[in-house]
Amino acid sequence: MAAASEVDNAAVLSDLAKHDSRAFPVDEKVSSEGTRTQALDEVEDDQETPTEYNLATMRRVSDAIPWNAYLIAIVEMAERFSYYGSLVVFTNFIQQPLPPGSRTGAGNAHGAAAQSGALDMGQRASTGLSTFFTFWCYITPLFGAYIADSKWGRFKTIKVSIYFSLVGHIVLIVAAIPGVIGRKSAIAPFIVGIILIGIGTGGFKANISPLVAEQYRPAKPFFRTTKSGERVIVDPALTISRIYMYFYMFINIGALVGQITMVYAEKYIGFWLSFTLPTIIYLISPLVLYLGRNRYTRSPPNGSVLASSLRIFRYAARGKWHVNPVRTWKNFNTPDFWDGAKPSRVKGEKPIWMTFDDLWVEEVRRGFKACSVFCWYPLFWLTYTQIYNNLTSQAATTNTHGLPNDVLTNIDPLALMVLIPLSDRVIYPGLRRAGIKFTALKKITAGFFTGAMAMIAAAVVQHYIYKTNPCHYSAATCKDDQDHALTSPLTVWIQTPSYILIAISEILASITGLEYAYTKAPKNMRSLVMSAFLFTSAVSAAFAQAFVALAADPLLVWNYGSMAVIAAVGGTAFWFSVRNIDGQEDKLNRIAEGRYDARSTDEK
Repeated sequence: MAAASEVDNAAVLSDLAKHDSRAFPVDEKVSSEGTRTQALDEVEDDQETPTEYNLATMRRVSDAIPWNAYLIAIVEMAERFSYYGSLVVFTNFIQQPLPPGSRTGAGNAHGAAAQSGALDMGQRASTGLSTFFTFWCYITPLFGAYIADSKWGRFKTIKVSIYFSLVGHIVLIVAAIPGVIGRKSAIAPFIVGIILIGIGTGGFKANISPLVAEQYRPAKPFFRTTKSGERVIVDPALTISRIYMYFYMFINIGALVGQITMVYAEKYIGFWLSFTLPTIIYLISPLVLYLGRNRYTRSPPNGSVLASSLRIFRYAARGKWHVNPVRTWKNFNTPDFWDGAKPSRVKGEKPIWMTFDDLWVEEVRRGFKACSVFCWYPLFWLTYTQIYNNLTSQAATTNTHGLPNDVLTNIDPLALMVLIPLSDRVIYPGLRRAGIKFTALKKITAGFFTGAMAMIAAAVVQHYIYKTNPCHYSAATCKDDQDHALTSPLTVWIQTPSYILIAISEILASITGLEYAYTKAPKNMRSLVMSAFLFTSAVSAAFAQAFVALAADPLLVWNYGSMAVIAAVGGTAFWFSVRNIDGQEDKLNRIAEGRYDARSTDEK
């Protein structure tokens, strides 16, 4: 089969060469610097447009990341510090009781090896409320995207959203101050605080990701000669991918520092400090945003295109609905589904609202295609969200060696800070040199299966916790006669494989999802498509509520096992649903350049 494939590829390249008068032989020299932009000491950018033959045969590299993008990444880093720095202590704040004699919730304030806590509402309540918070934070981006696209633009929407989040953080501090913490009434300001933070997060997250990628202006591939003399193609799609990888690394720098600092503040000082420090750090966001206001590339609001996009979809779907849902699905996935909505294909008088051209229909097609890819993401996020509730609770039932039980969550961002540069500098360039096309959709599929492996590891750990805990299947509530918690002798570090596997799955699925949402969305739909991607986390949080019943002893092995099966089934279903468009990356990207093949982009 491999030989046949090589013959087919050779035939395709030969055919391209015959029909391409501008094709030229490929320089066999390969720069030792890989795709690092430092190796691309520009002689001068060649603005000649690469041909099909060039794209199929020449090495592609990414461009340098503009400094404006780093400034926006700093804004995101401060916001994520505040978000994750607060979120990481939610589980203990809600689940655990106030330690004896404590007025701040600190477990180790006076040298007593007690567990930090405040509200004493149990694991199910902590899982439910933290899941609600995730749901709320990722459903509000739909509103944030609408406001940005139709009214304020991305920059102003981000500014206003920051103010909402700051007020929410201040209200959280009120819930944790001595005199309020530990009382039943403390739940009221806590819930008000997370609702306000969710509103701010929605407007922020829907727009910060498109804004950072917009700082890179080139939309079409172009030639460049490296210092070693090799002529390569600078691919904007690879550059956007690189921007999002480092953008995600900044996210995790903020998350890592925030989480480590806050869990120790919680354990040794109290929850009021765990909620105050993120609020102070968050003030960096409006400051950097203001200082760089004249440097950023900004897109003005062009009006919401949701209504017109849905109208195009409805027009294209005429006559394709059927009482049999399977038949409807097949009709909607025919290669010419969208062609009926193109103005050039309309016979007779066109509808009054049809003021666009065929290219706009292709862009809408691409936006819907991106959203259809995201339909499977809720199953992936089920594995990721275990970090901030059930895995944190699991750590409390092991021997933490005096560490806060929620400090292990930092293995995830720490692993990402190592693995992201490794992927950018070594793994992905190495795969491209080897001729392996590790496309966006293949990365996402691999991310599902890596997430499933993380859950298998968590299930195995939970099994041995039950086996070695003095109370066996009541590990979370096991106490001695003096009301001191009894834990498994297993070290908390056995959770490490789960966190590292989740980090790998994030690189493959989460970062690639950000990239896909941006590169496949029309320019005036980027906030909308990005919010659709973020909305999958909200759907996942809603799904997770169905598993809250499993989020307690003695059912936690079933909880993690269920997540593993769901992620594996989701990854398999995802690949079978997108495999037909996996080889059309260049075609879809050319629509962003304002040009497309007149034939359907769904053609095989």
